[in-house]
Amino acid sequence: MTEKQFATPTVGKTVNRLRKEKQLTLDQLASQCGVSKSMLSQIERNETNPTLAIVWRLADALGQTIDDLIRGEEGTASLNIVGGSSIPILHDPNGSYTLTVLSPADLVNSIEWYELKLKPGGILNSEPHPARTKEHLTVLEGEVVVTTGEETGLVRSGETARYGADQPHSIQNKTKKEVRALLVMMME
Repeated sequence: MTEKQFATPTVGKTVNRLRKEKQLTLDQLASQCGVSKSMLSQIERNETNPTLAIVWRLADALGQTIDDLIRGEEGTASLNIVGGSSIPILHDPNGSYTLTVLSPADLVNSIEWYELKLKPGGILNSEPHPARTKEHLTVLEGEVVVTTGEETGLVRSGETARYGADQPHSIQNKTKKEVRALLVMMME
């Protein structure tokens, strides 16, 4: 078997190519997508990795999908290995959890999956997602308390909780050790 090396996504190269194809200046694209000219310049030179929100705004302004920008010219490969440095990580402003986005951008609004790390005492509170949204939480290390609506349950390492996420819900680490879990959200 031949091993293929994959670089991080070439979002910058793709944005630069599309901007030039549309005959847009950096100023014009910045105005259309609400990203500063200096940030666009850094993205195009691959000096910075844009956040998912910025990639979305760029894709929208360029008439592309997020997946098109991330995959660039490499869109036909059947094997795609994504480097860790290009995977978005969402941080809690209070520092109590991180969510690593494992799902591809083109599946947003149908299925999303994350690696969740909850610090001791940390809690991930969520507002209701759209109707009939379900979450599946598999605890890999530690234990958490899941609350959805009026129901609460303890989920230990190796167990999976499945629950309606179309109502207020939370995942809480009441222990003194960090918890690691996989969180899958499915929208019908």
